[in-house]
Amino acid sequence: MAIVITDECINCGACEPECPNTAIYEGADDWRYADGTDLEGNVVLPNGKGANAEESQEPVSDEIYYIVPDKCTECKGFHEEPQCAAVCPVDCCVPDEDHVESEEELLEKQRFMHGSE
Repeated sequence: MAIVITDECINCGACEPECPNTAIYEGADDWRYADGTDLEGNVVLPNGKGANAEESQEPVSDEIYYIVPDKCTECKGFHEEPQCAAVCPVDCCVPDEDHVESEEELLEKQRFMHGSE
């Protein structure tokens, strides 16, 4: 499952540089599938949704840092544990019950975004 940042977030920003998928953005900032990934042009995501990787997407939150579920792999393929949760001083990076994925689905998403590294 993806990780979500709860409203206990103090906007310290410690999590953002730790994300290997560039899935974490500051509140109110637009995001792109291409940010920090190998994706470019029109793509079909592993979940079947189509998108243009370079097109700006609406922020998930206007107030606090947020994680884009389509880009979050819980750091699978990079680290043993989610790095955002490991560095969060207020423990507000928690599993997102609304975006449950298996380890294989998370690894597939990681390979999709970063090639077969």
